[in-house]
Amino acid sequence: MGTPRLEIDLAKIGHNVREVIKLYGAKGLTITGVTKGVCGDPLVADVYVKNGISVLGDSRIANIRKMREAGIPVPFILLRLPTPGEADAVVRDCSISLNSELNVIRELSAAALRQGVRHGVILMVELGDLREGIMPGDLRGLVAEVLRLPGVHLAGIGANLACFGGVKPDVKNMGELASLARGLKVEFHIDLEFVSAGCSTVYSWLKSVDRVDGVNNVRLGDSFLLGGRDLEEKGIPGLHYDAFTLVAAVIESKIKPFVPWGEIGLDAFGSIPRFEDRGSGRRLILNIGRQDVLYTQLYPRVDVEILGASSDHLIAVANTAVLQVGDEVRFDLDYGAMLAAMTSPYVQKVHLNRDSA
Repeated sequence: MGTPRLEIDLAKIGHNVREVIKLYGAKGLTITGVTKGVCGDPLVADVYVKNGISVLGDSRIANIRKMREAGIPVPFILLRLPTPGEADAVVRDCSISLNSELNVIRELSAAALRQGVRHGVILMVELGDLREGIMPGDLRGLVAEVLRLPGVHLAGIGANLACFGGVKPDVKNMGELASLARGLKVEFHIDLEFVSAGCSTVYSWLKSVDRVDGVNNVRLGDSFLLGGRDLEEKGIPGLHYDAFTLVAAVIESKIKPFVPWGEIGLDAFGSIPRFEDRGSGRRLILNIGRQDVLYTQLYPRVDVEILGASSDHLIAVANTAVLQVGDEVRFDLDYGAMLAAMTSPYVQKVHLNRDSA
């Protein structure tokens, strides 16, 4: 197999899906399986579904269309707020979309009427992370408007945390989401299919409560793919954290000093680099770079220290590892590095253990 490549162990992902469903199901929560981290990879989506996920979510319409065309037989939720111009495509390819803007929902209503379908809307509420969401005080008025629109139905409300502002899901903000849902039920006499929280950081909240009251759905991707290794707890117990392995090859191996010589200016990315004088060492160049991966979230499985990267080259130093040109180095990844590698067209994707997933 060539390099650079990303090896995807489907059996380990399948194990994670089954275990996470049991973990959250024990507290009454259903799961929307998020596929954006793998760019809507149909083989990964198929593993989600075969192991018990009944609804998938992705932030890109193109990814959802790819999974639908591959025959993945479940409803899809569009996770990124749509633009008005995307209304027809959203209604055609997605059962439900997350929304916070009334004018967009009106476009979805019109598109649904043109297509002769009903489209589900989940209204996102701002709970402090300051990404998408309606301010809580404005929710009731927007709900009233949505309920009057033909072609769409209010499928639920939701909130996003920890993705932008780093605000953790906790008893207070999850309780506020649940309270808003109860208030809508009383005022408008509606039952919401989804009272939905995201993302995988909800695990820290889940651990802190004996039972969940009012929130009934979570949107998870990282927990399935990497076992939650990005969480502060450094992973959910009992899950695989190494379902993804990045493999790159050594293309140069030479003894060189640690500090460049000559006048130092800006590097290719507009920064002035700083170097520690550690004498000389076995410096390696590997055939992957910033165009392919977030190198600060790579963890070599051998004794190699990453020094930095340019567009197409990863610069490292071999400590005790003995590596020559042509040797392969394997890396664990956090979510950001996995996402970038999945997105890069220059990184080959290799699926392992498909029959046992």
